[in-house]
Amino acid sequence: MNPAQHPQGHAVIIGAGHAGGTLAALLRQYGHPGPITVVGGEDLPPYLRPRLSRAWLQQAMGPDELLPRPAGASADQAIALRPGMRAMAIEPGSRQVALNDGSVLHYEHLVIATGSAPRWLVLPGDERPGITYLRTMEDAQALRVHLQTARCLAIIGGGYAGLEIASTARKLGVQVRIIEREGRLLTRSASPQMAAHLLQLHAGQGVEVHFNAAVAAIQGDSPTRITALWMADGSRLECDAVLIGVGAAPCMELAQSLGLDCADGIAVDGEGRTAMSGIYAIGDATRRPLAGYPGLHRLESVPSALEQARRAACAITGSELPAHETPWFWSDQYDTRLQIAGLPGQGDQTVLRGNPASGRFAVLHLRGGQLCAAECVNSPGEFMAARKAIAATHCAGPGFPTLPSKAPLTS
Repeated sequence: MNPAQHPQGHAVIIGAGHAGGTLAALLRQYGHPGPITVVGGEDLPPYLRPRLSRAWLQQAMGPDELLPRPAGASADQAIALRPGMRAMAIEPGSRQVALNDGSVLHYEHLVIATGSAPRWLVLPGDERPGITYLRTMEDAQALRVHLQTARCLAIIGGGYAGLEIASTARKLGVQVRIIEREGRLLTRSASPQMAAHLLQLHAGQGVEVHFNAAVAAIQGDSPTRITALWMADGSRLECDAVLIGVGAAPCMELAQSLGLDCADGIAVDGEGRTAMSGIYAIGDATRRPLAGYPGLHRLESVPSALEQARRAACAITGSELPAHETPWFWSDQYDTRLQIAGLPGQGDQTVLRGNPASGRFAVLHLRGGQLCAAECVNSPGEFMAARKAIAATHCAGPGFPTLPSKAPLTS
């Protein structure tokens, strides 16, 4: 490689998603004096991906509203964006990154923020237009076009992304069918009580949900038109558009090429450091420690990406580290906001607080008598109290006596 010349302290960020874009801005905010370069695979500046499944699909916002910062902010902060570029190879010995256009970047600090990519589902008939995944702006634009003319959208996969898109599609007057291979929604990310509530919510909006179901093929009456899903049990579900949302896999090819630990995510410490000097990783592609929870965890959420960006920026600039945050997540579906604090799967007991029929309640998860997670529906006060209680490792028994709340829920 013939490295391009850069002043000392060059920070190269591979990935222009939430994590990478935020890290670049924070490095400058925290006083990083050297050059900062962000390499992004899309021909776009960093943008807010969560809005793609909601307001963007409803055409309730324009492209500028997807930007986390005003256009031109990167240039004002002397952050070099390299959109539409891919990192092809990393040479840690000489601290160089080769890009797909043949150029080379020399780095002092390298951050892998490559995110995750949709898991592909290979089916007969999947070459037809009208079949989409949702990860990028291009995907969202294609789905938005399909929803303008579709009568029935089939969503393969009953995860959060699929449920949010189902909500959006119903608001647009499109019929929705969800196909889930498991026996309930959100088997890996929500409690049975919460999954049952969300099922009732969607059923009340006219969404059909098919459990323990597998798609065998996508049918059409021409090479360009979808008419139905052919199911493994021989049944047929009519639809004229398909969204596939069967999970996401971490993008770890670069890290794997370096021999880093990449078992379901790039292993990092609390500040995003990998086992290789000068190389960090943050965002959806990583597996990291979480305060109060054993082991390493891979989280796909904006709050997690932002926390990792903050901690990595502090480590790189030598700034004081912030306190660890309680993991949290949110999902908007119809007029319902679900907020989750902590990791529900880590508990050994659940306690229901409030009445699900009221549309306002919380499912508390305890581990050894301590609150370790809370799923809160339309209950922002309970959510914030739970976050604080988990962070402070307050003990909470079945009666939930020690968790502060300004507005207690009623049955």
